[in-house]
Amino acid sequence: MYDRARLIELFHQRALRFGDFTLASGKKSSYYLDGKQITLHSEGLKLLSEGLLDLLEGIEFDAFGGMSLGADPIVGGVLTAAAARGKELAGFLVRKESKGHGTQKYLEGPVTPGMRVVIVDDVVTTGGSALLSVDRSIDFGLNVIQVVGVVDRKEGGAANFAARQLPFKSLLSIEDFGIKPPVVG
Repeated sequence: MYDRARLIELFHQRALRFGDFTLASGKKSSYYLDGKQITLHSEGLKLLSEGLLDLLEGIEFDAFGGMSLGADPIVGGVLTAAAARGKELAGFLVRKESKGHGTQKYLEGPVTPGMRVVIVDDVVTTGGSALLSVDRSIDFGLNVIQVVGVVDRKEGGAANFAARQLPFKSLLSIEDFGIKPPVVG
């Protein structure tokens, strides 16, 4: 069962750090959310997986995936939570670089062209990683119907998804941790 307050507490305890950081987007920040401290923790992964499935309630989709390495544990957790609910779901991972041998593909997993998919990212800043996953998924022939984030830093990601007509939802936002997002313009 999804306990939102407990997930926020775990982020405070395990994943939220203050200091001087450079994010994957290249932006500077006075705080850092290390999503892997939650996604690679048994209770954290269970809570966010249940929360993501609740967030996606009513949306019809066949597969759930995102950029490797950040999405790897989330995909596994959501698949396990879906199975516990009796929901059949495929998972897939998107590589940053094509596989250097064999099929040299960007996507791994039991997906086929035409499937309706949800793309996930752990922490969304500008949405760059998720958008690369979207592009690679579309190139493969998948129908991206939703993008979800575990935490939205509210630094332009939602606007970047909207510009591409991609519906976006997040489980949590930076405001849930008492942090005011910067003005994005």
